[in-house]
Amino acid sequence: MTEVVSENSEVTVLLVDDNPQNLKVLYETLKDQGYRLLIANEGEKALDLARRHQPEVVLLDIMMPEMDGYEVCQRLKADPEAADCAVVFLSALDDLQAKVKGFSLGGADYISKPFQSQEVIVRVKTHARVIRLERELQARNRELRGDQARILNSISEGIYGLDENGTIEFANPAAAVIMRCPVEDLIGRNFFETHFSTASECPKGLPVHATCREGIAESQRDIRMLRADGIGFPAEYRSTPKHDSDELHGAVVVFRDITTELESEQALEEARELVQEQRHQLAHTSRLTTMGEMAAGVAHEVNQPLTAIANYARVSKRMMAVENPNLSLLQETLDKIEAQSHRASEIIRRIRRFMKKPATGKEELFVAALLEDTRQFAEVDARNNDGAIELSVPEDLPDILADPIQVQQVALNLIRNALEATRSAESSSPVEVSAKVTSDGYVRVEVRDHGVGLTEDAEEKLFLPFYTTKEEGMGIGLPTCRSLIQAQGGDIGFERPEDGGACFFFTLPVANTPSCSSGDESPPNAV
Repeated sequence: MTEVVSENSEVTVLLVDDNPQNLKVLYETLKDQGYRLLIANEGEKALDLARRHQPEVVLLDIMMPEMDGYEVCQRLKADPEAADCAVVFLSALDDLQAKVKGFSLGGADYISKPFQSQEVIVRVKTHARVIRLERELQARNRELRGDQARILNSISEGIYGLDENGTIEFANPAAAVIMRCPVEDLIGRNFFETHFSTASECPKGLPVHATCREGIAESQRDIRMLRADGIGFPAEYRSTPKHDSDELHGAVVVFRDITTELESEQALEEARELVQEQRHQLAHTSRLTTMGEMAAGVAHEVNQPLTAIANYARVSKRMMAVENPNLSLLQETLDKIEAQSHRASEIIRRIRRFMKKPATGKEELFVAALLEDTRQFAEVDARNNDGAIELSVPEDLPDILADPIQVQQVALNLIRNALEATRSAESSSPVEVSAKVTSDGYVRVEVRDHGVGLTEDAEEKLFLPFYTTKEEGMGIGLPTCRSLIQAQGGDIGFERPEDGGACFFFTLPVANTPSCSSGDESPPNAV
């Protein structure tokens, strides 16, 4: 089968399936998404296309004749030319072992057949972004390493020898290169007048002045210096006093142009911001997934007050139809309609707040109110799992500094997991949610279930991407939780209570403490 290439595309997606109908469906699904699409109907063809075009994403069927998808994935990951692509398996197989085998061979995701078009589009978009970002960062790192090597091999720092008045007595060739004039033109010039436009106004406050006159060593980065032609450049310098028989005779100045370095730092900072944005996007996707899982229960939750409003309205109409209506009873009925409308509005408010993508970062949060709001939101899951949630938060618990949406996302994920674990053990005990202050300046939130407990190898696997003990789970909940909590300056972990079940916890820094304002502090270690 020949390859089909879309014009003006930046991301390459390779579609591999021995079934022409499946290939047609995949192509029709992705053809308008702006991708460059390649098609292969067997393993060898797929490997050849991958080596020649280095696709970002490979949608790979598992059940193929001659060479199945597992072998294709294994050979792709062993080939340096194609190893960094994201392999997304397509298969009607839906058992855990099939998924585990795919991920162990290097697969990035798994889509069950028959697949939904929207799911394919979203997953391809997510993996394509991640791979493109990784490749851009790798390319930028290679460029930076090359720049550094060239600088070290060909350009040394500029060096001046100054007398006590700042007159340049010595200049090396590198200084002439930086100043863009011959060495002989630098000798005899005044350092301060040459490099700083404010030399005549306030000479005592200029860099290196204290070294020349008082013998005080200095070091500064990102100061503005002038070249011989008057054009400014950012520089870093170190100045050391010159002594002869304990007498001060000026200074030695070592300086360099850091224009390229600052540009590189800016590029890296922009890359970090892009990575952070991608993390927020993945977290938002996780919230959408959670909302999808809870959709049926939420619909039932909203439908209850709406049904009550309709019933009360019908009763009100009948009461008004009589000749002498009971106005007191009518008022009471209308009050009930208003109360039910507020109930429905509150349900929708919690859903909208949970679903929105936060535009701001950390803020001071009242833990008790945040957890109570989360508990109310989780009541839908509690009823679906025939369980209950018990909240215990001390009144004097200090505020925390964190992103409220992300903290609620983590708490809700842990509570839902605890409800499911308790139900699976056929226990009637409620899920226990509590909070306390630790000795090292953190608030610790705990979610305790009464399920069957955790396996012996949970420490090694539980927070790994795509590892799950649920039949329908994707294994992205706990890894996402860890990423969100660590981004807030805290940590997440679990314990095994002596009386059974499991206790998951996460920590967050208390507001207005050194642990939440200094990047040198480390969060408490997870178990």
